[in-house]
Amino acid sequence: MIELFSIFSKGGVVLWSYQEGEQNFTDTINNFIKEVLMQERGNSLQFKDNNYTMKFQLDNELDIIYLVVYQTIVNLTYADKLLNLVTESFRRTFLNELQEKAALYSDTEEVFASYDDSFQGILAQAAKHAKANENIVKKPKTFQESAKSQKTIESLIVSRPGQPKKEAKEKKKPEQNSPGGSDGYTSSPPGSPDDEVRKRREEFFAKKSGKNSSAPRSPEEDVQKKPKGKQARVWELSGKASDVASLDRSNPAENGENAQNEEENKFVESMRGQIGSLKGDLKSLQESDDEEEEEEQTQVVKSSGGWFGMIKGLVGEKKLNIEDLQPLVEKMRDNLIMKNVAAEPAEKICQSVVSKLEGKVVNNFSRVAQEVKTAVRESLVQLLTPKHRVDILRDVLEAKRDQRPYVIVFCGVNGVGKSTNLAKITFWLTENKHRVLIAAGDTFRAGAVEQLRTHTRHLNALHPNSVHLYEQGYGKDAAAIGAAAIKIAAERGLDVVLIDTAGRMQDNEPLMRELAKLIRINEPDLVLFVGEALVGNEAVDQLVKFNEALANHASPGQKPRLIDGIVLTKFDTIDDKVGAAVSMTYITGQPIVFVGCGQTYADLRNLNVGAVVNSLLS
Repeated sequence: MIELFSIFSKGGVVLWSYQEGEQNFTDTINNFIKEVLMQERGNSLQFKDNNYTMKFQLDNELDIIYLVVYQTIVNLTYADKLLNLVTESFRRTFLNELQEKAALYSDTEEVFASYDDSFQGILAQAAKHAKANENIVKKPKTFQESAKSQKTIESLIVSRPGQPKKEAKEKKKPEQNSPGGSDGYTSSPPGSPDDEVRKRREEFFAKKSGKNSSAPRSPEEDVQKKPKGKQARVWELSGKASDVASLDRSNPAENGENAQNEEENKFVESMRGQIGSLKGDLKSLQESDDEEEEEEQTQVVKSSGGWFGMIKGLVGEKKLNIEDLQPLVEKMRDNLIMKNVAAEPAEKICQSVVSKLEGKVVNNFSRVAQEVKTAVRESLVQLLTPKHRVDILRDVLEAKRDQRPYVIVFCGVNGVGKSTNLAKITFWLTENKHRVLIAAGDTFRAGAVEQLRTHTRHLNALHPNSVHLYEQGYGKDAAAIGAAAIKIAAERGLDVVLIDTAGRMQDNEPLMRELAKLIRINEPDLVLFVGEALVGNEAVDQLVKFNEALANHASPGQKPRLIDGIVLTKFDTIDDKVGAAVSMTYITGQPIVFVGCGQTYADLRNLNVGAVVNSLLS
C-alpha cells in the first residue's frame, strides 16, 4: 500500500529506505523539502504533491526525518501508527550510531542494512492493527440509552433570579414536616393575626391548585400513563414489519443473483447473432459511389444554394485566378470548420483546391461544379491517406512465428471510450481465432478493473477460453502491470496483449511522464491513440501534446516512440461532422486504424476515405 518509506538526515543523507515499486520520487521529495522543510512548515506533518500524500515525523534531537509516501487515492489508515513504530524502533536500534553523528556521513547501506527485516515486521504489525480496527463495527445507541432520553421537563426548567433552587427546596422539606406546621410557620393561637394569615395562605394555595387537585392515583395508573419512549412513525401504505422477509432480495441462496445474471445473459444472447460477423478484415463505412447518387447530389447542390452556390459567379470564357476563387475558398473553409475540421488542415485543403483550379477555363455551371468537387476530393483523399498501412492481423501472425505476443497500448484523454473499444477490438481478434490477454493498466479510475472483468466474462461467453484478464487492483504501477502481462502471455502462448491505460489530460505532466515510461519499458508493437469524433481543434491539441510528451520523456540517445495509429470513437453520433478524422490524420500522418460506430462488440469498422469525403462535401 505504501510507495516509499525513507529515513534521512536534515542534511540530506539517506540513512535507510524501502520502496515497493520502481517509481522515481525525486521530484516529489524535492518538492517536499522545498515546500515543507526549507519553509519550516513542519507542524502540519502532512504534505500532498500531485497524486501522492506524504506524512512525516521529525526527530530534532538526532536531526532525522521519517517520511512515508503513498498515493492519495489510497486511504492509508495506519500511516501514523507505522511512523510511530518505526521512529521508536529505529531510534532504539541505532541510538549509539546516530548520537556519534559519524553514521550520517559514512556508508549508510552497511550501517543500517540490518533494519530491513525489522521494518517488514513493523509494517505487517501496523497493517494488521489497522485491519482489526476496521473490522470493529460500533453498534449505535438506542434512544433509551442516549442522553436525550434522560432529559425530563423538570430538568429543562431554568430557575429565575431570586427563585430558590431545587436543592434548597429539598433541604426545607424536613422543616416543613416539623411540628411547627406544614407551611413553614410556627403554630399560633386561634384568632391571632398570625393564625389569620396562615388560614388565608392555605385558602389561596387551595384555590390555586383546585383544578389539579384530585383523588390520589394508584401506582397502576402511574405505570399506564408513563411515556413509552420515542415511537417510530407509521406511514400509510408502508407495509408491515412482517413483510420485510418476503421483500428481501439480498440473500444469494434464495435468488441466486438472478437479476444480474439475467441481464448479462440477455446481453450475451443478443450478441450471439453477431458471432462470425467480424471475421477477416473489418468492413468499411458506407460509401455512396454510384453514378446515380453522384448525379442526385449534384442536383441537390444546385438547388440548395450552399457553398457550391459561389461557383455561379465563376462561369465565363476566362481563366480562373486567385481573386475569382477567393470567395469560394472562404466559404469552403467555413464549411469545413463547421464540420469539425481543424483550422490548419482546413486552410491546407483550400490552398490545394486553389492550386488545382487556378488557370482553368470553365464555360458552364455543371463543369465548374464538377471541377471544384474533384479538386476537393483529391485534396481530402491525399490528406486522409496515411503514410503507411497498419495490418494488425498480418502483424499478429508474424509475431506468432517469432513465438512472442503482439502488444498494443491504448492511450487517450478521459471519457473517450478506451475500455469499450478495447473490448470491441478483442472481439474482432477472437473472431479471427486469436487468444487475447487484457492488462488492466487503469489503476486510478474507480470501476475500471470491474469494467474489464465484465467485458472478459461476456467475451468468453461468446468465444470460450479466448480472453484472459491480468489485474493487480488499484494504486499500482501501470508499467509494471504491462511488463508482467507480457511475460505471462509469453508463458501461456497467448497471441495478443492489449494494455488499457488510465485516461489523462494532455496537460498533466506527471501522468504523461508515466505513460511514456510504460511505452519505453514494454516496447509495444502498436501505440493507439483513442479519440472522439466529436472534437475539432481539441483533437489537434491532444495529439500534439501526447506526441510531445512521448518524445520529451524518451530514453536519451534513442529514437522516441510516438503514436502509431488512431481509434476514432463515437462516430455514430456526429452525422456529417466528420472533420476530426481529417484533423487527426493531418497532425500525426498516422492512419485511423479503427472506427467505433455503435454500442455492441460488432460495431467496429475501418475508415472509408470516400465516406468521409462525401460527408464533408454534402
